[in-house]
Amino acid sequence: MLVIDGTNMIFGRMASQIAKKLINGEEVHIINAEKLVIVGNPTQIFDRYRIKRTLQHKGTPENSPKWPKLPHLLVKRMIRGMLPKRTSRKKDALTKLRVYSGNPKNLEQNTTLEGVSFDGISKHINIYDLCIKIGYSG
Repeated sequence: MLVIDGTNMIFGRMASQIAKKLINGEEVHIINAEKLVIVGNPTQIFDRYRIKRTLQHKGTPENSPKWPKLPHLLVKRMIRGMLPKRTSRKKDALTKLRVYSGNPKNLEQNTTLEGVSFDGISKHINIYDLCIKIGYSG
């Protein structure tokens, strides 16, 4: 079981490595998911997820994809998008993924991923701040 602390980690790089580990059959737990960082212009990132959330380009709300407001569910939804489509491997991989806001089970980080730490210099937005702007009231 891999336990990964999401504090100040670049989300896209981390998620791609986690997706590979899930496909290979490893069980992954992500703690502090609300502290993950998405690098880029914060207003453009917010607009992209606001459009996905409010379904302006997807047709009727009943038939369109659902995007959650909670940080840990949003992270799980984005990792789900990196897994293979319409296969049993995707279902098996998703059952081995656990994402937590905070650290409710007092798990200790036992794995470090390479090339995913954030230096804090470039423009960015945290998952928590993104979720607050989308409508999360936590």
